[in-house]
Amino acid sequence: MTHLTGKRVAIIASDYFEEAELVTPRDALREGGAEVKVYSPTGEPIQAMQGDVEQTQKVEVDGSLDDVVVDEIDALVVPGGTVNADHLRTDTTAQKLVRQAAGAGKPLAVICHGPWLLVSAHLVEGRRLTSWPSLADDVRNAGGSWIDDEVVIDDYLITSRKPDDLPAFVEAISTALAGARV
Repeated sequence: MTHLTGKRVAIIASDYFEEAELVTPRDALREGGAEVKVYSPTGEPIQAMQGDVEQTQKVEVDGSLDDVVVDEIDALVVPGGTVNADHLRTDTTAQKLVRQAAGAGKPLAVICHGPWLLVSAHLVEGRRLTSWPSLADDVRNAGGSWIDDEVVIDDYLITSRKPDDLPAFVEAISTALAGARV
């Protein structure tokens, strides 16, 4: 893992996120030296899931979505989980945050069902990205190009399909944070 001391990452999620898609990047980026904080819509702990059906752990958060200041972070990460992604896509603050990160050209890393938020925030048109396969039509209908690869990088946008892709996803985030060309 690239040395990430001094880098600040925000992860945004709601209840019923896919556990590995939040915990793996959070822990790996912290191990690399980044300061990683997790935010939920209400600032309350959030429920993790495995495979959308099995509750696992509750994850403590560092604040609410209203506490995220995009100018003070270096990257924004959005995990998947069908219910989490469905909740975030209709959350106006979550939409604002991904639009601000995109507008600033900061790494915006989104996995699995997370691209639903990008669709609802109108950030997909003209972009190449991947997601959980069932979102391919949503991406195409929003004007994006859906690609079936473990990680797709389009400028600041980093996307992956599923938990099996986490090593490539985390490496792409780390590389982007380190300032290297991804």
